[in-house]
Amino acid sequence: MNRYVKTALLAGAAWTALSGLALAQEAPVSTAPQDEVTGLDDIVVTARRTSESLQRTPLAVSAFSGETLERTGATQVTDLQGSVPNLNLVQGRGSSNATNIYIRGIGQPDALQTFDPAVGVYVDDVYYSRIRGTQFDLLDLERIEVLRGPQGTLYGKNTIGGALRLVSRRPGQEFRARGSVAYGSYDMIDVQGAVSGPIGDTLAFGVSALHSERGGYVSNPVTGEEYNDKNTQAVRATLAWDPMSNLRVDLTADYSTDDAGLTVGQATNNLVGSSGQTIVTVPSPLPRYQFQTVVDPTLPNETRLESRGIALNVGYDFSDALTLKSITAYRRLNTDDYIDFDATPREVSSALVAVDQDQFSQELQMTYDSGPLTAVGGLYYLRENIDSHQEAYADDLLGPLFLNSGFLRTVDDTLETTSKAVYGNVSYALTDALRISGGIRYTEEDKDYVRTTSTFFSALPAFNATFPFAPPEASFEDTSYMASIDYQLTDQVMLYGRFSQGFKSGGYNGRANSAAEATRYDPETADSYEIGFKATGYDNRLRLNVAAFTTEYKDFQARVSGLDIDPITNLPAPVLSVINAGALNISGLEVEGTWAITPNLTFDTQIGLLDAEYDEFADARFTAFGGSRAFQEPAFSPRVTARYGLQYVAEVPNGGGEVTFGGVAKYRSRMALAVDNTPVNSAVELPGMFQDDYWLFDARVAWTDVSGRYTVGVYGQNILNEVYKTDAQEFSSVGNIRTAYYGAPQTVMIKLSARY
Repeated sequence: MNRYVKTALLAGAAWTALSGLALAQEAPVSTAPQDEVTGLDDIVVTARRTSESLQRTPLAVSAFSGETLERTGATQVTDLQGSVPNLNLVQGRGSSNATNIYIRGIGQPDALQTFDPAVGVYVDDVYYSRIRGTQFDLLDLERIEVLRGPQGTLYGKNTIGGALRLVSRRPGQEFRARGSVAYGSYDMIDVQGAVSGPIGDTLAFGVSALHSERGGYVSNPVTGEEYNDKNTQAVRATLAWDPMSNLRVDLTADYSTDDAGLTVGQATNNLVGSSGQTIVTVPSPLPRYQFQTVVDPTLPNETRLESRGIALNVGYDFSDALTLKSITAYRRLNTDDYIDFDATPREVSSALVAVDQDQFSQELQMTYDSGPLTAVGGLYYLRENIDSHQEAYADDLLGPLFLNSGFLRTVDDTLETTSKAVYGNVSYALTDALRISGGIRYTEEDKDYVRTTSTFFSALPAFNATFPFAPPEASFEDTSYMASIDYQLTDQVMLYGRFSQGFKSGGYNGRANSAAEATRYDPETADSYEIGFKATGYDNRLRLNVAAFTTEYKDFQARVSGLDIDPITNLPAPVLSVINAGALNISGLEVEGTWAITPNLTFDTQIGLLDAEYDEFADARFTAFGGSRAFQEPAFSPRVTARYGLQYVAEVPNGGGEVTFGGVAKYRSRMALAVDNTPVNSAVELPGMFQDDYWLFDARVAWTDVSGRYTVGVYGQNILNEVYKTDAQEFSSVGNIRTAYYGAPQTVMIKLSARY
């Protein structure tokens, strides 16, 4: 499909949505009761920590109910990819349990334990400190909210790009049960169940569990081993106690495991040893064997995760207007990831990354909602400890000049983070139509880091060395502000403007191999300006939300690679640095529209336009460009993301229930997959570090019986079997490694669901 056809489709969707809005303003308002109007359901969100209609929330937020997720066949959080404008949400590189999340060109794709995420992930208002352990299966959720842009005042820690919020269902006094069984491509089996109900007049209990497994998308043609597979178990239990009408107590515990094989990619260029010898020759252009590969045979074919936590949420109403909430949580995460960075049979760079992480958080939150005034204020505390053990294997990297010695490097480090914050947010209705809001958050973070690196040469033990690193404790502080104004132009249209700031604290380079690399890097900040409108029309059958924004992203933390001379061996040695590279200017437009064309036919679209470019990117190695690499393309910032969905519900005669047909087309324009996407001191782009524009098509058909309790559906994803890259690993300073990771091929799933 050529670019002119794509442009026409995008323009057509935008024109359809905007034309619909104009017609909606001319259409007469229905006087029929709401339950007699075939309209779109109102979505209630808590994006601003108080319950309000999505259409009255003055910020860009996308929301998906649990029923919507189930109806579309979504099984894990990455299935939201394409459903939110300017969101990149994919499985992280080289790990079955990490998630690469970018919103509006801001994110952090590296799962290394010393790198904080840039998009905050929250489950029932509990913050998850790592991007490991966020590859969630969708288990008995009430809704998911995606908040776009900095959320620095209400959420604070590491929400410089936005926030992803998962809200689970609360047990109540009504018995409820759900279950599903699914089978699909690559021997996929997914079994889920959830049950909840009363165990007393004031007490309710709920439990949900799943088992999900799938064979690997990638296989070894020599041994038959499978990679990029799935084997997940999860359980969550909640005790909901309402001893008084004004007191609510929720105690939740969860446990999950993931025991999968390696997550592997494809080498995109020749691999070169430390003596200049060619180790692996990669054909050019790359062969289309992305789902067959031979990896390091000495590496165990496994990645493992164990995650568990407990949370106590207490809410007390002093009055109808004033509520105090306490959120107390403890979480622990253990991972053992084996990674073949070079994705070849040779041991150029393979590794074990073992992480033991725990966190304790406490939030006290007071809300007031009466008349024209709504206010939220609170205190937040987080204590996180991470112990990590890493082993890097590179026997094939050292050439004949170094006696072909076996090579092992170990890293043992500990990071302790303490984060404290105080925040407040106030909204005041000056009139029935005009409302102003303001917020502020003050944050202090302390980081204490200790590290020991040891290098072992099997043939030359005299060169073995140990490098300890214990810098002084680092302290960072920030004050973030938010201000917004919204105006209810009519009952159906709201206009708003918003300024918000985000902050992500600095840290230490967890990949340092020498004192020169083990430097502290500074925080990064973002100032965002956003205007938009949210509108409904045609008796609530048309919904159109539009946002335009510009963001000044400063001191972003970039992991860059280079080469130096090892002072002991006098051989080229990799330098893996983290620098505050400069600034980005990011602007964009987002359109979300839903149109219930008839009672049975619904069209929806999500379009994101993004213009991200470096204002500064200082790198002294780029001497030919005056020490700047600002000409490069920022990673994970496609200029266009678009999704078009159509759903038709057909009633089966004689009380036979209904059949739902659905189809989705998703488009993503060309984008860079790594920060380092040209060679050092060159403007020539590395093809393996980019993904050209592509389309993905999904389809589904499902029958539901007349009672609405039973559903049988067939769901197909990537039905045209498009081959596309989702992420890339740039480690050119280690053997010239540049590895690309690919999205899932065509899959089909049949699913039986029941609810009571």
